[in-house]
Amino acid sequence: MSVQKEIGMAFVPLLFAGAGFAVGTFFFPYTIPPTLAPYFSLAALACLDAICGGVRAGVEGKFHRDIFLSGFFINSLIAGGLAYAGDRIGVDLYLAAIVVLGWRVFTNLSLLRRYFLTQSQLAKGTRE
Repeated sequence: MSVQKEIGMAFVPLLFAGAGFAVGTFFFPYTIPPTLAPYFSLAALACLDAICGGVRAGVEGKFHRDIFLSGFFINSLIAGGLAYAGDRIGVDLYLAAIVVLGWRVFTNLSLLRRYFLTQSQLAKGTRE
């Protein structure tokens, strides 16, 4: 399989996530109750982290579906549980999870950017 085909396949999860977001936003407008908003935002960020990690693993040739699916669901459950536990004890623990998951998303995206720029430079033969 060529490098360009592998890169194209790596973006399939992001394409489906974007399509799901667009369909959910424009065709099924629903307002989340303010009491549940921290849980949903944290779950969405955990899922985005898993998708970015899956794309990165796919580009690196290390993608395993079972690891991706378990990380997708288990990370979301753990993040939601952390937010719930924080609510029970009166501490905003969901903020810690948001910081960590946000950091992981940006790290994965920066590594993907670096990989694609390197591949582009290698394809052009202008690697410095």
